[in-house]
Order: sequence, then structure tokens, then C-alpha cells
Amino acid sequence: MAVTAEREAALLAQVPTGLLIDGEWREATGGKTFEVEDPATGKVLLNIADASTEDGAAAMDAAAAAQESWAATAPRVRGEILRRAFELVTARAEDFALLMTLEMGKPLAEARGEVAYGAEFLRWFSEEAVRVTGRYGTAPDGKSRIMVTKKPVGPCLLITPWNFPLAMATRKIAPAVAAGCTMVLKPAKLTPLTSQLFAAVMMEAGLPAGVLNVVSTTKAGEVTGPIMKDDRLRKVSFTGSTPVGQGLIRDAADKVLRTSMELGGNAPFVVFEDADIDKAVEGAMAAKLRNMGEACTAANRFIVHEDIADEFSEKFAAKVGAMTTARGTEDESKVGPLIDAKSRDKVHSLVEDAIDGGATAVVGGAPVDGPGYFYAPTVLKNVPAGARILQEEIFGPVAPVITFSTEAEAVKLANASEYGLIAYVFTEDLNRGLRIGEKLETGMLGLNAGVVSNAAAPFGGVKQSGLGREGGDEGIEEYLYTQYIGIADPTA
Repeated sequence: MAVTAEREAALLAQVPTGLLIDGEWREATGGKTFEVEDPATGKVLLNIADASTEDGAAAMDAAAAAQESWAATAPRVRGEILRRAFELVTARAEDFALLMTLEMGKPLAEARGEVAYGAEFLRWFSEEAVRVTGRYGTAPDGKSRIMVTKKPVGPCLLITPWNFPLAMATRKIAPAVAAGCTMVLKPAKLTPLTSQLFAAVMMEAGLPAGVLNVVSTTKAGEVTGPIMKDDRLRKVSFTGSTPVGQGLIRDAADKVLRTSMELGGNAPFVVFEDADIDKAVEGAMAAKLRNMGEACTAANRFIVHEDIADEFSEKFAAKVGAMTTARGTEDESKVGPLIDAKSRDKVHSLVEDAIDGGATAVVGGAPVDGPGYFYAPTVLKNVPAGARILQEEIFGPVAPVITFSTEAEAVKLANASEYGLIAYVFTEDLNRGLRIGEKLETGMLGLNAGVVSNAAAPFGGVKQSGLGREGGDEGIEEYLYTQYIGIADPTA
């Protein structure tokens, strides 16, 4: 049943609209606010506080002041706070799902999936909090003892994107909390409401004042720039575009900050001639159309063996063409709007460029008339090698198909990108799949799978797709540093 206006209004009334600094929700300096839009209608959902440079400094002050006591807090206590947060988010799954649908546009079914995925980081790192270990042993020469410990890196700046408002926040906040780090969170200005509600849930779960501070703003550089230069900051974690990430890495170099960068992607989706085509099509639907294609993990280039390219394209296009575009709160919605007009227009420019070069739209190929920023799900074939759509991250529901004839050609095409976040390979030959996987320049690989994200697995890429890993055993290490203590021989 479609969501009523009354249900939407009741939920929005629960969202804090201020800045969270030192455990208190407060107005921005000067009382400035900004509007948060529904991309399906263009209507304003809420006005929330627009943080200033001074507000960012206050948030950093709070994080720095809370660091010593938070680092000294027992790991079990930190883990239990995360566990309570997991339970609270799970209990309010429908609220979080609807809020994400309202501010970001994804269909409710997908938003519910993100709630489950995002909450899992809270549960996973609640368990990891008590598993941070070191070692003690005798030095090789027997004259001393070696003790190695892990300690929290200290105050962190966390910058999250608009496309997965809950999961990107929990994927950074949970390991920081588990490790004993305090934080300043700067959510994306397009989708800050989920972070506002989640921060309130973290406080309800028992997180002490100052450990998590949230500064939503339309002036990202003015707020985060001074924080990056603050001597007390120890780490920056960013998810977003490669150009912005490159700038943050340059800024981080001045203070030699620890960095975690989850940046752009240009994922190849390789289908070999022995693949189960129906399974490959199902995998393609998940890898391409989840989140309207607005994901760094979205399949960007469909590299299909020439013997099966026509069959794959036809079956893929049939399923893509059956996807209904509608506001995410509507029952029939399978594909929601893109985040804003600029994003929709960029997607269309990529499609036009490909068609001008000789590509054919098997299905779709144009914006959808009406309110909101919708784009028709699209499959392109005969895409020319020089098309921009094969080089740039699409971030929309468009699938360009190209062909190959040999394994070597498939690998060459797949690796022909400055990015290396994830790749997808479909083949019924496991040895071939593993063989190709070893040759692909990618941080992650979906082998006969269109979705691989899992809180228990390390998420991250190579080349210009970023640095560091989130999730898995590796995730908490990004928020810890190693200390070695040399001890004189106690038997001497």
C-alpha cells in the first residue's frame, strides 16, 4: 500500500533539524538553514541547520575533548552501545526506509534492504570492539621482550555521500565507535536527514556526548577545510567522487592524516560464452539497476562475448524495459528518480554521446516526462570504443553493451579504466572465473554474483577507486594504530 502524506509528515516531524555538537542539538551560527528536497517531486521536505565554519570548529572541539575518556571506555561498553544501536535501527526499520526514500528517491523495497545492510555494520563492529588484540613475546636475541598493542587513532572526520544515507554512515561510525575514536560527521547536503535521525538513535543507545558530532552544511569546504587543518584531527574517511577525494588526500598530506578513501568506480560486467545467460541477466539487473544505478559498485560497462551478445542484450532489455519508474513510496515503483536535475542531465548527455557515435538504444534512452528527476532504464548496444559512457561513471540506470572474442581481450577491456573498485564475471567454469579474477585490477570481484557488499567482508578498491577498506576484519584496523613497547629482559 502506498505511503500516505500523513505518514510522511509524522516521520519528518521526528527528524532533528539542528546540529549535533557535544550531545546537544543546536541552531547553526546565525540561524541559517537549508532545504532538503524530495527528488521525486522537487518539493521541500524539511529545512535543517546549515553549519558554518564556527560550528565545524565547535564540533571538532567537542570531539577532541571527548577523545581521552572515550578511548579509555571499556571495549565491552563500546560494543554494547553499538549492539543497542543495531536493535534500535532494526526496530525502526520502516522509519529509516521511508526517510531514505523521501530524501534520496530509492524504492521502499530497496531502502528496506539498505536498512538491513547498514544495521549489520553496527552488529558486526559491536562484536569486533572486544576483539582488538596485540601480542607479547621474547625478542629473537632473548635480551628483551616485545609487546605490541593497538590504540584508537583519535578524532576522525567522516564525510558521507548522498546515495546510501544510512549504510555509508554506519560503515564509518560503527568501526570508529568500536575502536574508541570520536568523530565529526559531515553528511551530504542532498540527503542529510537519515544521518540526523541515526545520530539521535546513537544518542538513545547511550553514546556519550561529544563522541559523535554532526554538522550538516551546504558549505562543505568552509566547514571541513579548517577541521582538516586542525592539529587534533587524526583521520579523515571519505566516500564520494575521485576528484573530491584527491583534493582531500592532498589536504591530508599537510598533517599526515590517516586516510580512508572510497572513490569512483567504472565496474566491468564480463559475460563469457559458457555463462548461464538467465543467471547473468539477473546478476546484471542487480549490479546495474539497484539504487537506480547510483552506486559506485554499479556495473558500468557490459563486456559480453560476441557469440551471446545479442541474446544477452535482448533478454536484459526485456527485463529492464519492464521496470516501472515511479516515486519510491508508490507500490509499483521499481526505479526511483535520480538525485537531482544535474545528475539526470549528465546521464542523458552520456547516452546522447553514445548514440551520436553509432550506439543503438534497445530500450529507454531518454528522461521521463513529469515531476521529479526520472530517467528511463536504458540498454545500449553497438557502443563505440571512444564513447564517454565507457570512460565515465554513469551513476544512472543505463547499461552500455560491448563485445569481445577472447579471454585476453575481455581482461584488457575490463582493466582499461583508471578505476578499480569492483568487477563482475559470469562463467560456468570456476577455474576460468578464478583465472580471470587474478588478472583483473579490482579490489572486489563478484563471481556469478551481482551484489557482493557484506559487513563481514572488506569493501574497497585499487587505482583511483581509493585507499583502505571498510567492513570485515580489516575495517576496524583503519581506526587503530600500532604501538610497540620494548621491555627489558625481566629475568636479567
